[in-house]
Amino acid sequence: MSETLKIAVLRGDGVGPEVVEQALSVLEKVKKKYALKYTLREGIFGGAAIDAAGEPFPQETRDLAQASDAVFFGAIGGPKWDGVKAELRPESGLLSLRKTLGLYANLRPAKCWSQLMAQAPLKERVIAGVDILIVRELLGGAYFGKKGLSSDGQAAYDTIEYSEPEVRRIVKIALELAAGRKNKLTSVDKANVLETSRLWRKVAADEAKAFPQVSLSHLYVDNCAMQLCLNPAQFDVIVTENMFGDILSDQASVLGGSMGMLPSASLSDKAALYEPIHGSAPDIAGQNKANPLAAILSAAMMLRLTFKNESAAADIERAVGAVLDAGLRTADIWSEGCKLVGTKEMGAAVADTLSSF
Repeated sequence: MSETLKIAVLRGDGVGPEVVEQALSVLEKVKKKYALKYTLREGIFGGAAIDAAGEPFPQETRDLAQASDAVFFGAIGGPKWDGVKAELRPESGLLSLRKTLGLYANLRPAKCWSQLMAQAPLKERVIAGVDILIVRELLGGAYFGKKGLSSDGQAAYDTIEYSEPEVRRIVKIALELAAGRKNKLTSVDKANVLETSRLWRKVAADEAKAFPQVSLSHLYVDNCAMQLCLNPAQFDVIVTENMFGDILSDQASVLGGSMGMLPSASLSDKAALYEPIHGSAPDIAGQNKANPLAAILSAAMMLRLTFKNESAAADIERAVGAVLDAGLRTADIWSEGCKLVGTKEMGAAVADTLSSF
């Protein structure tokens, strides 16, 4: 790629700065091997931005994000900002960032690494071979629909709203991703109850006509939740609306043994955000205990989706596998017979392994 890509780095709060640091070190290793061209610019975000600028998503950071090809993000929030009014909480900054960049497609892989099956809460026979990609619509539904509270505070409402174009664009992305994997897509809804789900199902079936090689099936969300526990290996790509996707992707996270292993990407037609899903973990922040592998794997997703460099992304994923094979573990994935290491040591091990490829 001859173009120099602009990457905005938002380290955020808690363990965010620690895991981002390790991911950037790993990225620097593949940069040299593949002659990647990119620039990094830092911005303040979340609680750190509240402390410095009085709001979680200040205009300077907004401008930086909008001028970038991708945003690489750590984590936000913590008890320090629990008392802040709702519109100024760190989490509201993340919602605003998604909306500002038009990030309507959230990609959440849930892979069971063979080296970590002993740590997973489900039986090995259930999770063996699991490699799921959940595609969640990120800008619609109840989270962004009309909402309100009665004057006496005794009643409230949150409205689920979806238009045909909103459904069509997220289903199209899911179909494209499924076509590059196993040609299998499961669309999850609640069409027996919700009008929005009936629209969703209709549009999904129509959009799938352009992808005859992809097998499309429909599943009610409650059944999908059950199947993720009973037989998760049946799934490849799952596409669903905002709230269902939020819940199902967190449920699926246990399939990987630890949230510390799970990356994510959020995409629009022109922008992208990459982040680990584990949150800020303020209880271990600054203690060199956080697992950086989710952030490192998020960097691999950025290489694959923004840089369009499959080889570089695969190198990082192979290096993570090799480090796990060598028995290195942070506390969240440690088991008897493995070597306990910290955030920095785990990141350095991945970077060193890349040097041997």
